Amino acid sequence: MSNTTDTPPAPAAYDLPSLAGRAYRCQCGCPVFFRNSTCLACGTPLGYDTVQASLLPLMPGQDSDTWVAWQAEGSSDTTTGNAPTPAYLRCTNLQSPAACNWLVPVGEGQPQVLLCRACRLNRTIPDLNDPEHPDNGELWGRVELAKRRLVSALLALGLPLSSRVSEDPEGGLMFDFLRSPDYGPHIMTGHNTGLITLNLNEADDATREAVRKAMHEPYRTLLGHLRHEVGHYYWDRLIAGTDWLPGFRELFGDETQDYAASLQTNYAQGPRPDWALRYVSAYASVHPWEDWAECWAHYLHIRDTVDTALSFGLATDTAQLEFTPFTLDALYQPEHPDAERFLAFLNCWTRLTMLLNEMSRAMGQPDFYPFVLPHGVVAKLQFIHLVVSAVNDAPGLSGEDSQDQGQGPPPTVDHSNTHSGDIGREQEETQFQAQRFDPQQQVQGQNNF
Repeated sequence: MSNTTDTPPAPAAYDLPSLAGRAYRCQCGCPVFFRNSTCLACGTPLGYDTVQASLLPLMPGQDSDTWVAWQAEGSSDTTTGNAPTPAYLRCTNLQSPAACNWLVPVGEGQPQVLLCRACRLNRTIPDLNDPEHPDNGELWGRVELAKRRLVSALLALGLPLSSRVSEDPEGGLMFDFLRSPDYGPHIMTGHNTGLITLNLNEADDATREAVRKAMHEPYRTLLGHLRHEVGHYYWDRLIAGTDWLPGFRELFGDETQDYAASLQTNYAQGPRPDWALRYVSAYASVHPWEDWAECWAHYLHIRDTVDTALSFGLATDTAQLEFTPFTLDALYQPEHPDAERFLAFLNCWTRLTMLLNEMSRAMGQPDFYPFVLPHGVVAKLQFIHLVVSAVNDAPGLSGEDSQDQGQGPPPTVDHSNTHSGDIGREQEETQFQAQRFDPQQQVQGQNNF
């Protein structure tokens, strides 16, 4: 351990890479939160605008069923200049068990799109009329809340994101939320060529905790699942067939090694004994694809958590904490112009997790972040940071470009050695068609929400 005098002071918030603020206020001045659709203090409707990455207080617009950002009576909107005030629709899934509080800009798409950017990613939702599983709606709502937090971060990072269902059938992303039958094949959570499948049972806290214990995992959440699986998607989009592939292989290993054999070895023999010295988790040691997906998930954990803390003014530089900070020699590219900035960000995270772990213990709860970042993982996190940062410098790759101009297909990838966790995917396609609902049926209310 170093002395506190050896630990560099935490940088100010404006020195750190920013994501999207998580601290919002209603027009009445009361704090409101990412999941809120109404201010509990004054009743003002609230909606999340992905363009501004902000939760807006709303007031009725000029046209029926439209909304605009709230303005005090007699005031003028100075944020849009001479441009007309943006008008919105509420996402159709606001009235469903998903309870989606996101907004859809009026005029987006012809005909008008009625599902928000998160909900239009859905290909399959649970059967909400299944008499044997009346909790499907409640569980789906939990999944959608986690997915909205994921999507909001991906958009704020400027990552390419479009619906494989309705916008980009070749390179987009889509979700199947399926529930394993009481008697039949088990639904496996996994990714395969732009399709993320999530077992709805993961939204049941007791079931998920039982699996976590059985798998000897320190952490298992819905958001963690989604962040991990979307990492596989972005490997296909951003790494495969690109100039980043040699760097990936240098840090993570050769992804062409047999994936199925690697899984079988892990299940038969367990993780390699020295995994904690090189990987962020035991599962990351299974195969380079899983190492990437685990590190990607942790990158999103760190970015979103630090940004949330800074949004609420939580400073760690005054806390009496002793730790050995990461130095430039831990990075993949220590000479990169952004290296010291990234390093400061990561050391801020280290301080924050030390504090939050102690707070969790004070409540008798498990550690907030039950992981240790070895130097090798720090290098991998910087690599991911460089990949993400480069997206916004590449024409046609950013989330904004893909939404406004359309996004072409990603590089061709051989998926014969797929990294999907859903091994029996084609057979399950046939068996679970009864669970599938067309997204447009959500709009038309045919699912009896």
